[in-house]
Amino acid sequence: MIKRFFNTLSSLLFLAPLTAGAQHANYEQSKTFAQMNSASHSSAEHTKETATFGAGCYWCTEAQFQVLKGVEKVESGFSGGQVNNPTYKQVCTGNTGHAEVCNITYDPSVITYDELLAAFWTCHDPTTLNQQGNDVGTQYRSVIFYHNPAQKQKAEAYKKKLNDEKAWDKPVVTEVSAFTKFYKAEDYHQNYYNSNGDAPYCHYVIGPKVEKFKKIFKDKLKNK
Repeated sequence: MIKRFFNTLSSLLFLAPLTAGAQHANYEQSKTFAQMNSASHSSAEHTKETATFGAGCYWCTEAQFQVLKGVEKVESGFSGGQVNNPTYKQVCTGNTGHAEVCNITYDPSVITYDELLAAFWTCHDPTTLNQQGNDVGTQYRSVIFYHNPAQKQKAEAYKKKLNDEKAWDKPVVTEVSAFTKFYKAEDYHQNYYNSNGDAPYCHYVIGPKVEKFKKIFKDKLKNK
């Protein structure tokens, strides 16, 4: 299953080999994606763009995306619900309709939306409906809130590709919806892992996820 997933991502994004198994990906079939990715890098203006992803607990998602080169800011918050200015406590009830999300500001001349999608589908399990590990509820759903038609097209096309190639044993259930509003979570949720690295949840849950993520995207990490 893991090998299939990485081979599929390689064929989509023409990323450097992510695992030993990914070296066997059919790069001939991925030339079009490689050309698109290259053109995106070369033609992108130095303006910032935004991606909004929900991948379970936003503490984990935030910590993973913060390490990627080209990602300039990650804010944790809520999107997709019907309650204005929700609190974390309200969202935790599962009754507001919101998902925990990260609003990611990035430089498209350094990292493309395609590459952010690869990171998104790598950083969580997109086959479990309204659940990530022990976190259960609609607020933990896998979701992409697209900001423009191009993001919508890419998200839907790549989701279909992952399912067509059976990258996982179960179908990808990621929701793809139009972005409406983002409500920033309380201050203590921001930069949570970096500020609370010794806390048990950070040490036993977030830390291992970040280290695994770094190994996969080792060629795309910020210089320390």
